[in-house]
Amino acid sequence: MCGIVGYTGFQDAYDIVINGLRRLEYRGYDSAGIVLENANNKLEVEKTKGKVDDLVNISGQLKGIAKVGMGHTRWATHGVPSDRNSHPHLSNNDKIALVHNGIIENYDTIKTMLTEKGFTFKSETDTEVLVNLIQYFMDLNTETDFPTAVRYALNEVYGAYAITVMHEDFPGVLVVGRLGSPLAIGIGEKEYFIASDASPFVEFTKEAIYLEEGHMATISLENGVDIRTINENSKIEPEIQELKLSLEQIEKGGYEHFMLKEIFEQPKSIHDTMRGRLILNEGVIKMAGIWDHIEKFKNANRIIIIACGTSWHAGLIGEYLIEEYARVPVEVEYASEFRYRNPIITDKDVVIAISQSGETADTMAALKLAKEKGAFIYGICNVVDSSIARITDAGSYTHAGPEIGVASTKAFTAQLTILTLIAFKLGKHNGNLGNADFMSLIAELDAIPKKIEEVLSSTHELVQNIAKDFVGATNFLYLGRGYNYPAALEGALKLKEISYIHAEGYPAAEMKHGPIALIDENMPIVIIAPKKGHYDKIVSNVQEIKARKGKVIAVVNKGDTQVSAMADYVIEIPETSECFSPIVASVPLQLLAYYIAVYRGANVDQPRNLAKSVTVE
Repeated sequence: MCGIVGYTGFQDAYDIVINGLRRLEYRGYDSAGIVLENANNKLEVEKTKGKVDDLVNISGQLKGIAKVGMGHTRWATHGVPSDRNSHPHLSNNDKIALVHNGIIENYDTIKTMLTEKGFTFKSETDTEVLVNLIQYFMDLNTETDFPTAVRYALNEVYGAYAITVMHEDFPGVLVVGRLGSPLAIGIGEKEYFIASDASPFVEFTKEAIYLEEGHMATISLENGVDIRTINENSKIEPEIQELKLSLEQIEKGGYEHFMLKEIFEQPKSIHDTMRGRLILNEGVIKMAGIWDHIEKFKNANRIIIIACGTSWHAGLIGEYLIEEYARVPVEVEYASEFRYRNPIITDKDVVIAISQSGETADTMAALKLAKEKGAFIYGICNVVDSSIARITDAGSYTHAGPEIGVASTKAFTAQLTILTLIAFKLGKHNGNLGNADFMSLIAELDAIPKKIEEVLSSTHELVQNIAKDFVGATNFLYLGRGYNYPAALEGALKLKEISYIHAEGYPAAEMKHGPIALIDENMPIVIIAPKKGHYDKIVSNVQEIKARKGKVIAVVNKGDTQVSAMADYVIEIPETSECFSPIVASVPLQLLAYYIAVYRGANVDQPRNLAKSVTVE
């Protein structure tokens, strides 16, 4: 949820930390703070409710005073966004500062114990409990050094965390630890960087250590990086990886917002997702993660797809794809509900987890349960070396590139591309998809990036103009049938995420079973109506809407006449097989949500109350 940045080296720590926080602001942005070690080894702290820009406005005097420091940008869990609840948090003796991403579940028990020992608390956060627990262990035995006290404290807490800690009696030292939340250590020339992901230090080094689950590290210029297990204090040899991330990937590149940039990157991200996997001239799909475990998929009683939010919508479409082309039973589950209903899982099940970040806490928890039950686990995520990538038996990266906008766009269509490849590969292997049909489908899939380019060029200006007419709307209804029902759910989610307009997605046939009561001349209805799949039924739905004076925004194939004649607004997309229509139809719906939000004055990259990576349950 939250973003952590740390630095020790020869550069101005203030600049490194502030610029790093800007890069991580997608992870949380209701408050921000910074702590630096000054020339006298004293801790200088500034923090505030609001965004990183608000922090800059109050902390300019810290520029140039330190070579060591850390910062935090917050998404609130314990305590409302406020100055006092912002990180960093200090211990009672003001010597220890801590920033934290995650949640300490037993904080209340520890807080009670510390209160009885005479500790006082200024905030409502679980983080302040942890920093004082570190002081407690150091006070308890004066021979306990700083890293050891951090380790003792971490062994007492339950939950999920990534932390960075400083102590003014241990100048130049940063102690970090992780359990369930990501943390990367950048290795520079006479400098070290710490961050929730590599984006804050990508221009300074291409070498990084991704801290493993249950590990901590003590970092200093004098002694380098010393990694230990939190439980047993066993020394771990670091694995240094080369970063594939580039600075250009995490900049806006001339677009007004990251979200718009990422919408327009979809032809490339879909192509990159297929590259090396879909070999059209050979008529094959190469996916080592599937092929190396093909018997697991072939003999599976069922496939269970688990995900949250946008990834869950991708999973619904995956269910349609795999059942139609591979003829394997599929169930799609909200990861957040999966483990709480005592699900029946066996070693004959294949569990596919979908997550953009690869760090989604609910999905991780569901995976751990499935693994305990003996299921084979396959991951689909966008972030290399993420937690889900590590826990799964096999998987596929989407290769969509960094997605900075909180509302997912290119990651969604990349996930659909992976699921489509899986469905076609399994169907071809088990004989449910004949060679002629297989070749026709993969040829059409190969052409999807070009069709997305066509959609972007032909609908961009049109959708902008349509959006202007709905700035004042308070409700939207999105309808689709078959493959396009989950696309309707995703279109509605995009609108409510970034514009704060209430929107609901429905199977079009279900409109008559309740939602039709809402339809009047003030209700805009977005209906996905391609020629392939249930078109006649969609025509009937539109007629029912128009009979009640609803405002219809129709997404149709080029050359459509029936629905276009009835609709108030028409957005044309190229014709495709029904299974590909969610990919193509989602793009104008993304643009519609984006421009309505822009015209309403919303911050589309950082919508209120949301964060990109949901690392708490």
